[in-house]
This record gives sequence, C-alpha cells and structure tokens, in this order.
Amino acid sequence: MAVREIITGLPWWVKWVVAPVLVLLLFGGLVAHVVGVLIGLLFKALALVALVGGLVFVVRKFKGASNSRGDW
Repeated sequence: MAVREIITGLPWWVKWVVAPVLVLLLFGGLVAHVVGVLIGLLFKALALVALVGGLVFVVRKFKGASNSRGDW
C-alpha cells in the first residue's frame, strides 16, 4: 500500500512525463536492441519466403518447359 500512496501523491506530470522518460533513458538501449532483432528476423523471414517462392517458380517453369518437349 505504501507504493500506491506514494504514486497517488505525485503530480500528473511526474507520473506521465518524467517516469516514462526515465524508463526510456535507462532501458532505451535494450528496447532498441529488441526492436532491431525483431525487425531483422522479420526481414530474414520475408527473404526466405521470397527465395523459396522464386525457386518454386523457376522449378515449375523449367519442369513445364521440359514436359512440352517430351524429353522425359
């Protein structure tokens, strides 16, 4: 209960401006690192999907071309 009483007694600008700024100053590097890792994973996942899709397209194209010649 003591923490709740302390927070209740603070002005609004301390709760909604100063406290978040202090959290960002202290943990901003960690937050930026986590966001960077997530963006990197998303980029790698999209690159994987594009490469696999391109491979499937090329294989189907050559497979269709070879079937039309009757080589197989």
